[in-house]
Amino acid sequence: MKPDIYYVTGGARSGKSSFALQLAAPYVKRVFLATAEPFDDEMQLRIGKHREERGEQFTTVEEPIALDRALRQLPEGTDVVLLDCLTVWTGNLMHYAEGKGEQEIEAQIERFLDVLRHPPCDIILVSNEVGMGIVPENTMARRFRDIAGIINQRVASLATEAWLLCSGLPVRLK
Repeated sequence: MKPDIYYVTGGARSGKSSFALQLAAPYVKRVFLATAEPFDDEMQLRIGKHREERGEQFTTVEEPIALDRALRQLPEGTDVVLLDCLTVWTGNLMHYAEGKGEQEIEAQIERFLDVLRHPPCDIILVSNEVGMGIVPENTMARRFRDIAGIINQRVASLATEAWLLCSGLPVRLK
């Protein structure tokens, strides 16, 4: 039987991460795949809060870019991976691909999607829904919104289940 992919999306502070932790709770050997990097004090605090929330229940793997490689090199016997989050990964892709062109971003996305087509275990993917607000006023923000939206669509299409969190309430989309 093919492993399941759970896609969890919603706005900022909508309860996505808490819901994803609940989805992961029944599994025994859990890996948390973190995409965030502690660039500043505020991000360090955020990362610390997330670590505290999940406690010692996960093995943490930190990978800001090569999600495909991280998923292919999971610890032996991993039951589930909780990847938090695809939106931060999108920002990382834009940052690290600066000057390399759109092909580098698309190549990273394709390598990640290839792993999702044949997942090594159950995977829970967290991402922000960024396309429901105002149209950003600058080119970079619009580009970010567009790339994130495309990633979300492509990932959701591969997911076994898709969930939208709104004000802490989960709504099953798929």
